[in-house]
Amino acid sequence: MPELKRTPLFEECNKLGGRMIDFGGWELPVQFTSISDEHETVRNKAGLFDVSHMGEFTLKGAGSTAFLQSILTNDVSKVKVGRAQYNIMCYPNGGAVDDLIIYKIADDDFFICVNASNIDKDFEWMKEHMPEGLELVNISEQIGQVALQGPLAEKVLQKLTKVDLSEIAFFGFAKDVVVAEVLCTVARTGYTGEDGFELYADAKQIATVWGKILEVGTEEGVLPCGLGARDTLRFEACLPLYGQELSPTISPIEGGVGFAVKTDKEADFIGKEALKQYKESGAPRKLVGIEMIDRGIPRHGYPIFVGEEQIGELTTGTQVPITKRNIGLALIKSSFAEIGSEVQVEIRGKKLTAKIVPTPFYKRNK
Repeated sequence: MPELKRTPLFEECNKLGGRMIDFGGWELPVQFTSISDEHETVRNKAGLFDVSHMGEFTLKGAGSTAFLQSILTNDVSKVKVGRAQYNIMCYPNGGAVDDLIIYKIADDDFFICVNASNIDKDFEWMKEHMPEGLELVNISEQIGQVALQGPLAEKVLQKLTKVDLSEIAFFGFAKDVVVAEVLCTVARTGYTGEDGFELYADAKQIATVWGKILEVGTEEGVLPCGLGARDTLRFEACLPLYGQELSPTISPIEGGVGFAVKTDKEADFIGKEALKQYKESGAPRKLVGIEMIDRGIPRHGYPIFVGEEQIGELTTGTQVPITKRNIGLALIKSSFAEIGSEVQVEIRGKKLTAKIVPTPFYKRNK
């Protein structure tokens, strides 16, 4: 077996008692205290995540915007300097290569954050379709990243910088921000359903940022948090996870992120025709929320039935902390997707009743 990769914060997480697991070839903490405690801390206070396993690219050169327009589903021409945009990169059939965030540094100058498991695949895909004259560089090993998430995130982080963080709007970012004497790019995107910040810094200095945030956040109850809470938080807010709600066989329309697919933009992009057909005629499958009526916890991969017909399967499911609801996201045939309809989830050989419910399961009070 290949040796697991480690982030620049591995030793820091280990010292704090993080329970390490194999996550897509990375040795990362699934939890420090408990998933429930960490989930609740992010919802009510603030939690700090090591997300240094994520990938980062830089893209520069005249024509960079046009290139991104040709491979991404969203309208990159609308992004202003200092703003970020959620995007999906698709195959010709509409399936997802990856979902990612682009940051516009200047005209034809972008910083791109991609999923850790897709770094090499994304880089090769972009290189394959990129015209000559552009400079695409994989800087993933040089960059460390932490995410401070929760309603008290701004209050805590403000202690470590002179930059007014309230001026960074949602899906905005600021470069060259000094945080705990470390030069950072500070973004406000988030993957938990809460307010919060992502801090990108030199991999050799990210441990200083991590330690200082935990130190100054003691009074506010900031906790280090693992992948377990990150997953329950993003799931509760119905934010997709690549490999579950999005994949080469699950399009962004089916995966619930059709808002990021602009088939009416002038530029052609890979997958446009397939996605346009889905938007105009309806996709054959739809991502829906389900809540168990019978006792049982839905899990990823469990089949969904109506009568004897299997109509889909769970992409994500769990008993969420705090509310203790047994809920899931399911990709099912669109004709069965009406809110309030009852379905059956097969759990360990038994068909248990659930109902289709509105999503997201959680939405923060802004």
